[in-house]
Amino acid sequence: MRILDLFLQSSSVPLLGALVVLLLVYFVSSTRFSSQGEGKEPPGPRPIPVLGNLLQLDLKRPYITLLKLSKKYGSVFTVYLGPQKVVVLAGYKTVKEALMNCADEFGERHPLAISHEENQGYGVIWSNGDSWRDMRRFTLTNLRDFGMGRKACEDKIIEECGYLVEVFKNFKGEPFDTTQSVNYSVSNIICSIVYGSRFEYNDPKFTSMVDKTNRRVELFGSPSMQYCVYIQVLFLQLYNLFPWLGMFVGDRREIEKINTWINKENCVIFSRLKETLNTQMCRGLVDAFLVQKQNLEDSGITNSPFRDESLMMTVQNLFVAGTETTSATLRWGLLLMAKNPEIQDQVQEEISRVIGSRQVQVEDRKKLPFTDAVIHETQRLANIVPLGLPHRTSQDITFQGFFIKKGTIVYPLLTSVLYDESEWEKPHSFHPAHFLDKDGKFVKRDAFMPFSAGRRMCLGEGLARMELFIFFTTLLQRFRFTPPPGVSEDELDLTPRVGFTLNPSPHKLCAVSLM
Repeated sequence: MRILDLFLQSSSVPLLGALVVLLLVYFVSSTRFSSQGEGKEPPGPRPIPVLGNLLQLDLKRPYITLLKLSKKYGSVFTVYLGPQKVVVLAGYKTVKEALMNCADEFGERHPLAISHEENQGYGVIWSNGDSWRDMRRFTLTNLRDFGMGRKACEDKIIEECGYLVEVFKNFKGEPFDTTQSVNYSVSNIICSIVYGSRFEYNDPKFTSMVDKTNRRVELFGSPSMQYCVYIQVLFLQLYNLFPWLGMFVGDRREIEKINTWINKENCVIFSRLKETLNTQMCRGLVDAFLVQKQNLEDSGITNSPFRDESLMMTVQNLFVAGTETTSATLRWGLLLMAKNPEIQDQVQEEISRVIGSRQVQVEDRKKLPFTDAVIHETQRLANIVPLGLPHRTSQDITFQGFFIKKGTIVYPLLTSVLYDESEWEKPHSFHPAHFLDKDGKFVKRDAFMPFSAGRRMCLGEGLARMELFIFFTTLLQRFRFTPPPGVSEDELDLTPRVGFTLNPSPHKLCAVSLM
């Protein structure tokens, strides 16, 4: 059984004994799985006491199991993750209807217990209510003020892309892992917007911050943390009663150490920025937050959402969301070019014909339809956040004929949108023609939803789109990407690394200079 195998691989005998006892206690005191709804509830596989449908899920890749279950039970169905009832939404039309047409009803975020311990309802990802609205509005306004979607931001990305090109050149065509250098480049864009300055790639504080942030995301996909997360997500009530269960997991302790280190380093940066703060000339989002906080305090407002905890969590949210997903997508793009040399030929021919040797700019996107299609198809196939982040219903709702109770956890299965067989001609293949018409012009597709949709869609979508276009196009203009010597294109592995997000498995590429 997958759950038992995963548990035995990652947990200690004391934890096993403690968990068995606690599960028995919970089982005795728990209510029945069937709820007393006011209407027909979404169908789903029959759960068993305590474990729910846990034994039916592939816990390493649950989105695959949920996708299969949607074929049997339909686009709105129920699974029990432990004793916790969850409604899953599958397919483009259903996810769109819920997140966009019923945005208020499906608009709350369900905070995972493991995340809530750290953020305590602050920030822009896991918060709800007035705190979320205030921080999202502030963050979006200041992302725009400090360049998102504007020429100033484009210049920052172009500058950072130049540093990345030099790093790639230094490998002189020899095989190398693109992970760190791409992560540093993308993270530096966030640094410029948040702190008001970039960092050198050999700055130990900066590299440690980026590496530890990515390590934290990676740990969520480790065997022991997978189980720890599922205790907290799937056995949510049990975990809330006994949060010390996580203490037995080694990776959990490492995450706590990373969190402490990141918080400490950010506090140092915040203090330095506060000491040199010029209220008339904000350098970045942190400055703007400090000014707003000071103005509210001077006005005698004591219940302001602009608190130190909000700043810390908002900055961390931006780094995780703004680095991991974009850098992973870019690395998938380079890997897919090495895997599909004929498509790489077409991209480079178009870039050479339209751009030549000059620096690519955002306004060139419309002149490069094939390249733009390749970038979009990379995002679709990469499927970076397959489950989406969990939502929660804010009120009772009858949706597509099914009654869903207020407070129900809802997963919009984004992989079912990006791989929807009724929307995509070749959903499981790398097929840039998905985004091209018969004349070779770029076409938008409604089912292209890698940033989610509705009230909770990614607030950095504009920044990510700009980064992906400039980074990808510039790198393909300057380099030919190939497998290492002795490795064929067919041998390049496209199996994603298991984790909170879907990154490429560890690999090396050769970047052969063209200019």
